[in-house]
Amino acid sequence: MSDGVNAAKQAAGIASCDFVTSGMRVGLGTGSTVRYTVLELGRRMAEEGLEIEGVPTSEATAALARELGIPLLEWHQVSELHVTIDGADEFDPGFNLIKGGGGALTREKIVAQASAAMVVVTDPSKQVTKLGSFPLPVEVLQFGWEVTARHLGLLCPGEVSRRGGDEPYLTDNGGYILDCHFGATIVDPAGLETDVRGIAGVVEAGLFTGMADAIVIGSSAGVELLLKPGGRLGR
Repeated sequence: MSDGVNAAKQAAGIASCDFVTSGMRVGLGTGSTVRYTVLELGRRMAEEGLEIEGVPTSEATAALARELGIPLLEWHQVSELHVTIDGADEFDPGFNLIKGGGGALTREKIVAQASAAMVVVTDPSKQVTKLGSFPLPVEVLQFGWEVTARHLGLLCPGEVSRRGGDEPYLTDNGGYILDCHFGATIVDPAGLETDVRGIAGVVEAGLFTGMADAIVIGSSAGVELLLKPGGRLGR
């Protein structure tokens, strides 16, 4: 990854921390861009006295947060998070997302649904007019995954493949990821999300609809903030 791309990711990750203030319970996302968010939150706690508590979306994020001294909450300790900051593999003009390239989509959605707002950190390459060029990740049970894949194939015009092939990738939940190659054909993300989740064996779909309130885009030109009209973070 080039220094320019890393710098853009870092700028977006740091800028997203502007949505966090002391006393907040924060969902901590997974991925290369939001990693910079977690690092910045740790720095602000150590150097500026920021006081927050976090809920991680993956074991990798949990390990990083502990290393930085960010207190982590168990679910029995919290009913709602103030904000979740996470990445995305694609986003469209309606603030719909495809997530799950890092394999943490189920935990990411649980955390996002428990949050009063969601901030997405990303870069210009993830902005699309129509979702689907990035293969849609779907977490499924190991049991009968072949049958689940066949049912997904009835919805998906392209290949449905198990991530990792003969040495399958395992999520933190012990599930498989099926990558569904729709191409840029997803005109009704919410409808497709419902259809995919209705298939027996599907744990969660990597479509996040109606969740994102702000998108922070880092690029060589600087940082751009998009706020969803009528969203929960409207200013």
